[in-house]
Order: sequence, then structure tokens, then C-alpha cells
Amino acid sequence: MNKELRRVSLVVLAMFVALFVSSTYITTFQADSLRADPRNSRALLASYSAQRGPILVGGEPVAQSDPVDDVYKYQRSYSQPQLYAPVTGYYTLGQGSRGIEDAMNQYLTGNANSQFFEQMNSLLTGQSPEGATVNLTLDPDVQQAAFDALGSNTGSIVAVEPSTGKILAMVSKESYDPNPLASHDSAAVKAAYDALVADPADPLQNKAIEGNLYVPGSTFKLITVAAALESGDYTPESTFPNPSTLTLPGTSTNINNAEGGSCGGGDEATIATALRLSCNIPMAQLGRALGADALKEQAQAFGFDDDSIEIPQSVTPSQFPIEDAEGAEISDAALMLQSFGQGSDRVTPLQMAMVSAAIANGGTQMNPTLIDSVLNPDLSPVEDFSPSEYGDPISSDTASTMTDMMVQDVADGAASNARIDGVDVAGKTGTAENGTGDPYTLWFTGFAPAADPEVAVAVVVENGGGQGQSAFGNSVASPIAKKVIEAVLNK
Repeated sequence: MNKELRRVSLVVLAMFVALFVSSTYITTFQADSLRADPRNSRALLASYSAQRGPILVGGEPVAQSDPVDDVYKYQRSYSQPQLYAPVTGYYTLGQGSRGIEDAMNQYLTGNANSQFFEQMNSLLTGQSPEGATVNLTLDPDVQQAAFDALGSNTGSIVAVEPSTGKILAMVSKESYDPNPLASHDSAAVKAAYDALVADPADPLQNKAIEGNLYVPGSTFKLITVAAALESGDYTPESTFPNPSTLTLPGTSTNINNAEGGSCGGGDEATIATALRLSCNIPMAQLGRALGADALKEQAQAFGFDDDSIEIPQSVTPSQFPIEDAEGAEISDAALMLQSFGQGSDRVTPLQMAMVSAAIANGGTQMNPTLIDSVLNPDLSPVEDFSPSEYGDPISSDTASTMTDMMVQDVADGAASNARIDGVDVAGKTGTAENGTGDPYTLWFTGFAPAADPEVAVAVVVENGGGQGQSAFGNSVASPIAKKVIEAVLNK
């Protein structure tokens, strides 16, 4: 072989290798992203030409694809849209997708790797491809009860089964109707989408897991108490000075207890009394005594700052910062505010439901999930979605102690409006300040029955529940939580 022919052969071989490597890389590593690219009109047309799988709640479709007489062959429709839209999301022409429609898209279109054999069977038999059925963990009765209980309030409710992490209810208001977004008229879809984006109520945000997050208020005291008990240096009977007003160190800022005055009277207040009556001053002192690192470690053990939590949608991490904006260690004053859920603390309702669920489950926290099962059209399972543990943020002894304290909070404390006859309810309220002159954010989180928990719940109501700044978590959020808990216990 002469030199020129050898050179040409090497060039051809190099080109073949480059082509082989690039095509292998594209088909192996880039196929999913290219298929999901909204500019890929061929993939979009193919996804509409196949029958997209339904999303079921309680065995009934809340999202399904119906045959239509146009180029796309099928159109998505949503039953009870306001009730389920924050969870199901939408699937659109040109405006992307959201919620379960987005997170489970590969299963719903039948293109997941685990559905390979079903894809091959469709090709070989000439059958029309079908997507998988996604069964959600939501309980339709509990979801409806939560939706009705929140009423005209803006906010969110999350109910979780403590032993499994299954989400029984997830409500976010204001909600929206995704049906206009499922239209095959791209101009109409864009107009409907733009109107929702422009809505100041942010209806497209699932407030349970994303958005601007909420100041947790006194619900964060559960984490401060957990850190104290886990340290081994404190018990529920440990005491702190009990003034009616406390000036934060290094500032002229005074903090007070929610009801004014001291925490239950006397020169000292116990941790148990501070939690039961939701007193800010003893909790601020406890947080300072524990230190920022201990509180940060405990918050992170419950899931704060973790950007890997998926249900399967990504969940915005809750935040417990121990640094200021410049990265310096925070002051004692800022730490004391954060210790009772003010300052820079920010949380999702899901996170606070997870905290209560971990306490309810003896200290073991389960990974939260909306997916009960995924089935092929022939009803064979696609993948196993069995319960899994997130971690053990507290010991069983700490969980038992905190359960007793939270039961007293409902039986004879600041969460009394969550009482249910004949049932021991464990709970904690919160009344979070958002700035001078702004309405409060109102909270309840807890679980029941205390001895054998069936549900853990978090309720958040924005803008003071429409009752002005005189409203507290116990007056607005506790009765809402009570209705949700009763819906579970009455099944």
C-alpha cells in the first residue's frame, strides 16, 4: 500500500470512528434530552400521536388522553382540574410541561428505559404505542377534604402517611384549570399560559413544594426542641429565665411572647411549657445556648438545605441559614430569631409535614412520594416504588418525648383548636411575621392518633387568613388541619 492510500485509509478510519463515537454518544446519553427538547417538533408530534398514559387517583383518571380528529390524534383532558392541577400539572404545545406530567413524562409517553420491551412489541406487532399508567398516592376523599377545608384562603396543605411517606393530600391555592393549556391551538395555549404567568396569585406554583417559601414561625420550634433533646444536655423540664420582654443582644430590638407577658408565669419557664404555650423568649434563649451548628445539623437531618428531594417533582430546599449575606457567622441576635422560626428561616409545607411525620414514625423519616405505582397497558408493573427511608433525624426516645409534648400542645396549649374527641392529636401552631404592617402567615403541623399515627399534616394560610393581623395559627390553621385529620381517621 503506497503512502497516499495509507493516509486516505487512516483518514476514512478516523472519520468512521468519530461517527461511531458521536452516534453512540447521542443515542446513549443525549436521546432523552433531545427527545424532550421543545424544538423537536417530530418528537412532539410523535408524543401526541401515541396515547399518553393516564394519571389516576383512587383508580379514577384525573388526567387522560382522548381521541380527536386532527393531526395530533389525542388531546389531554383533566377532570376536577382545580383540585388536582398543582399535582398533575399540564402538558402543552409549545409551553412545556409541569407537575407529574413533566416528572413522569417518559413513563406516560412509553419511552422510559424500563419500557423497552413494550416499545419493541409495539414495533413488531404494528400496534399503536401507549404510555404507562401512573397511579398517585393521593386519597381522593382526603384531597377533597383538604381542598374544601382551605376554602377561599390562599395557601397549602400536605398530608403524609408517616410509616410510608405516601402523600395522601397536596393542595395549593390559588389553583388553575390546565384544560385550556391542553388545546391544540398553539396561539390559544400561549394566551392561556401568559395569563396564568401574569396572575399575581402565582397559580402555576405548587406552594406545597416550590415558590418563594414561607417563614415557618413557631412550627420551627419543633426543630429547636429536637436539637435540645438530641444533645443530651436538656430535658422537657430544663428551664430558662422568663421575662415578658427580651432585648436581643447587640441590638435595641425587643422580642415578646405571642400572647404578651411571661411564659406561663414564674421566674423561669421549662422547655415543655415554652412549646405548649408557643413562647418565643425561652426558645430564643435555648437556640442561643445550643449554638448555630447544632440547630443547622438538626434542621439538615430533617431535610433542610437538601436539593435532592423529589416526589418525583423537584422540591425547593427549605432553608435554615447560619450565615449572613457576606458569608460571616451570624450574630446571636439573628440566631435567636431563627430559633423560633423568624429571621431568615424559609420552609415548604412539605418540609414541615416531613418533620411531623418523622416524629410520628418514632424518629425515622420516610422519603415522601406521590407515586404509588406505574403500570404498563397490560397492567404489568413498570418499576417498583416501594417505601424508602430518608434518614433518622431523631432517636426513638426523642420522638416519644416530643410526641407527649405535642399532645399537650393540643390538649392544653396553643394548638387547642385541633382537638378531636376521643383522639390524641399531636400538634404545633405557628404565627409567622412577614414584616412591619404585613399580614401573618398562619401554620399548623402535627399528626394523629398520637399512639398509632395514620397521618401527619402541615397547613399554611397566607395573608392572615383574611382576618387581619389579629388572627393566629390556632384560630385559622388548626381547625383546617382538624378537618383533614378527621377525613383520614373516618375512612
